[in-house]
Amino acid sequence: MKKIIYKLLSLALVLGLGVGFLSVAPAWAEDEGGESEDVVGTSISLSPVSKVLELSSKSSYTDSLQVKNDGKDDLDVEVYAAPYSYVYSEDEDAYKLGFSNENNFTQITRWITFKDQGGSWVKKATYTIKPGASLDVSYKVTTPDNIPAGGQYAVIFAHTLSGETTTSGIKTEASPGMVVYGRSTEGEAIATSEISNMTVERRVNEESKKENFFASAKVKNTGNVDFSAVGVLKVDAIIGAGSYETPSTGNNARISVIPESELVVSDEWIDSPSFGIYKVNWTVTAGDSTETVEKIVFVNPVPFILFSIILLTIVIVFVIIKVRRRKERRSRLAV
Repeated sequence: MKKIIYKLLSLALVLGLGVGFLSVAPAWAEDEGGESEDVVGTSISLSPVSKVLELSSKSSYTDSLQVKNDGKDDLDVEVYAAPYSYVYSEDEDAYKLGFSNENNFTQITRWITFKDQGGSWVKKATYTIKPGASLDVSYKVTTPDNIPAGGQYAVIFAHTLSGETTTSGIKTEASPGMVVYGRSTEGEAIATSEISNMTVERRVNEESKKENFFASAKVKNTGNVDFSAVGVLKVDAIIGAGSYETPSTGNNARISVIPESELVVSDEWIDSPSFGIYKVNWTVTAGDSTETVEKIVFVNPVPFILFSIILLTIVIVFVIIKVRRRKERRSRLAV
């Protein structure tokens, strides 16, 4: 009887480990920037890529930005300001960055002028830049008698006018831009937000085709000034290998949200383990709000189920053996 039980246990263990090994095998399931380059050699860069200004009524602020021709030919460049805002797209159910939507927070676009080559302050200025040369473009922000509280947002573009034409007849142009964040010193700055759609899941990465830990949330700016939305994903192994915490810089887990927009903050543990039990914490802080979601995630749970079955089988067999031994001992004592 014991030999039969041990054989059954050995067979169950071998089958369990085999299936477990198979189950843990990997499963392959317009820029805001300061630089733009096209396929035929038109290359232009702009610095800095952003500027923060304090604004008050009936005042003037003058500064400059640098535009560099990184190409091989003379470059004609038109510099101008455009609204910096987001517009809701019903087709994509998301807010998309746009440069034509004017609202109460883009009035600064009308306050910006540029010094042209003749020394006059104009709304649009055109310059010619030699190959490899840089040009300092002076701009001025002149505020009216009254300005609203909160933030003002614009983009200063350096748009090329002398791009080359490809053999297919496509005109190549570039438009790097500098984002201007204006902060009014008058009235109350309100940094309020709504955080929704807090999600933590395992999702297949489109590039690696591997399933990773992925967290996301929507952040809506309900105030009148921009703020940073920060997400922190923490993953600790209960059973399994590795741990993860969102780095402080360099990913999608830190974004700037301007008024009248709702953006997605997210993070992903690239090449995360394909087996284990993990404690996951996803915390998003934006404006005056903080939301947290915690959960236990089973990654590829088949081995755990098999292990539990094998362990339960071993326990049952052990109990049976103990009971049989007791009965045999009592039988001998009775004789």
